[in-house]
Parts: sequence; C-alpha cells; structure tokens
Amino acid sequence: MLDINILLNIISALLLVPFLFELNQVLLKKLKKKYGLINKKKLNLLFVYHIFFGAIYYIYAFSNPSDSKRYFRVPNGSNKSWFEFFGTETTFIDFISYPFINFFGFSYEMMMLLFAWIGYWGFVFGFLFFRENIKEKVKVFRKVDLLTLILFFPNMHFWSASLGKGALIFFGLMLFAFSITRPEKRKTGILISSLLIFAVRPHMFLLIAIGSLYGLFFGKNLVSKRKKLLGGMALLTGIFLFQEKILAVMNLNGSSHLIEDFLSLAAERSNSLSNASSGVAMSQYSLPEKIFTFWFRPLFLDAPGILGIIVSIENLIYLLLFAKLLRKSFFKFWKCAPANVKSSLMIFILTSFAMTFIMSNLGIMIRQKTMIMYFMFFVIYYFLAFENSEKVKSKVQNFGAAKSQLSQV
Repeated sequence: MLDINILLNIISALLLVPFLFELNQVLLKKLKKKYGLINKKKLNLLFVYHIFFGAIYYIYAFSNPSDSKRYFRVPNGSNKSWFEFFGTETTFIDFISYPFINFFGFSYEMMMLLFAWIGYWGFVFGFLFFRENIKEKVKVFRKVDLLTLILFFPNMHFWSASLGKGALIFFGLMLFAFSITRPEKRKTGILISSLLIFAVRPHMFLLIAIGSLYGLFFGKNLVSKRKKLLGGMALLTGIFLFQEKILAVMNLNGSSHLIEDFLSLAAERSNSLSNASSGVAMSQYSLPEKIFTFWFRPLFLDAPGILGIIVSIENLIYLLLFAKLLRKSFFKFWKCAPANVKSSLMIFILTSFAMTFIMSNLGIMIRQKTMIMYFMFFVIYYFLAFENSEKVKSKVQNFGAAKSQLSQV
C-alpha cells in the first residue's frame, strides 16, 4: 500500500503535467516562429514518452539505489542558506533544487517531474541540432526514420528523466551543440550551456572546448579567420580560467605530471568500481576492448536483469549504426566534413577515451554514455545523408550522360 503522503505528492506532481505541457506549446511556438524547424506533433509525443520514462525511473528508485533521493534530502530543510550550496558537481544540483524545495514547497515527486521536463528540453534542442544541419531525411533498416529512432531510444530517456546530473548535463550539451553551429547569433546559448556544463561536470567542459576547437580550425566551414581566432581565444580563455576546478575533479590540481597521475588515479578508481555488483575487469582489457565495452555493453550475455536486456537491444542498434561508418566513402566524407561534424566526433572520441580509463561498472557506463551518444549519432546521420546526396548526384549525372548520348544518336 502506498503511504497517503506519497499518494498526495504523486497527485500534486501529476497536476503539474498539464501546466508543463501548455508551457511547452508556448515555447515550441516561439521556436517554430524563429527557426521554422519544429515538428510539434512529434515533440509533444516525445514529451509524453519522456514523462513516461520519468515515471518508470520513479518506480525504479523505490527499490534501487538512486542519487535522486540524496538530491532531495540534502537541500530539504537544510540549515544552510541557498547560496551556501553554490558550487560545482553535486552541490550545484543542490543549489538548483533548493529554491523549489524550500521556497515553493516542491515534493520529491514534483522535483523528479521538474528535472524530467528539463531533460525533455535537451531532446528538443537535440532535435533542432539535427534538423537545422541535416535537411535530408535518412532511412535505416529499410523503413525506419533515423531521427525518430534516435529521439526515442529508451535508455537516453531513462537516465535524463530524474532529479540529478543526467537531465541538466544532457540539456546543457544539446543546447551547446545547437548554439555552437551559429556562434555569432547564439552567444547567449553558448554562454548558458557552457556555464551549465562546467557547473555540473567541469571535466566535460574541457572536453567539449577541445572538441569545438578542433572542429573550428579543421572543419570545412564558412567562418572567417577572424571569427575562428576569436572563438578559439574564447574557448582557450575558458579552459585557462577554469583549469584548477577541472583538474580538481580527478584531484590533479597542483600535479606536475598530469598524464602519469591521471593514469594512476584512473587505475585506482577503475579497480574500486570493478568490485561492484555489475563491475567489469576493465584494467585487464586492451584499449579496443575497453572502448567496445563502454560503447556497446551490456550485450545480452552480460545483461544485468530486465533493464540490461532492454539496454542490450539498444546497444545492438548502436553497433549496427556505428558499422555504417566502416566504408571507404567515410574517409572521402571526412575530408570535407563541416565543423560541427568534426567537433561532434572529437567530443565523442575524447570523452570515450577518458571514460574508459575510469569506468569499470556496467551500471555507471550505461548512464554516463548517454551524455555523449547524440554527438556520434549526429556524425552517423550526417554521413548517411551525405551518401544519399552523393547517390542522387550520381544518378543525375548518369541520366545527363545518357540523355546526351541519345541526343547525339
């Protein structure tokens, strides 16, 4: 039987859903007017789908360890003032939660819904990121629309639909990806997303800054040298200003041998995580095995429970999508790939390498990789759209050649 207080909290949270839905309509209307890319029907369905996974996570948290309980408990009725919670990582989540819990009286259930809504807007900006940069529709597995498939992967929704870092970091990363494609017009979006990413995961800010620099200078784009220089200086300035906080994440601030100390600390953390119930002996793996494990496991045989089976199906689809890049034409595409594609791949690769040295627990890997998978999906989507356009060009050229020959006859 549900406790009466829990039941009342659930009802109060459910009453918020229509309000958030109507708020979505206002915001989506503004985005449609500004960018003309919004598919309200699909994004409204996505909202319902995402809230459904928020409900699943809420039920899951009843019988499983969940950081969401801690994120509600600590700010709730704390003797500290709001700004005493201001900081990075865990304390930043407390800082965001504090006013809703202590000033507006939000229950645990209402906070779960609020963060699920924030996670949903990560998908909205992810949708805009894809649609604005890739006009062509791409079908995979014969009849499946790739963008729809990407938007509705269940694991992506499960870990971004609860009170915690997952929803905020996903929102920040997708807002950054959308904003950085038009940096001269979306300075506010870049600033907000960069600060949010840094506040939630400082090391992730370093990785996206390096990835963006790579795309900015090596991607094929129409950005002037002056803007490249200004953008590069801005990102490097951000890295310089926040370097101590970024290094402090791995206790490397003040280190004079960064690489050696990082590898040593990573090995210690990997060994400690491998002792958990879903641990993997990553320290004994070669680098390719570590990368494969981070990207595609669990894969049925090592699936932990029902959730693991669902994740395994999703991982199999990831594997099949990744395999589409194993073509000679990808290297031709890479030479002329635009900045956002090169940045996306670099962010994905850098983060994957960093995570494989630290992660050795399947549960943590499943959750952590949701932060960056959309960057790789973007590369795959763009490449497949490029291939389709090349096929169309080839057909047009062949048709033109055949028509020319017929006219000569």
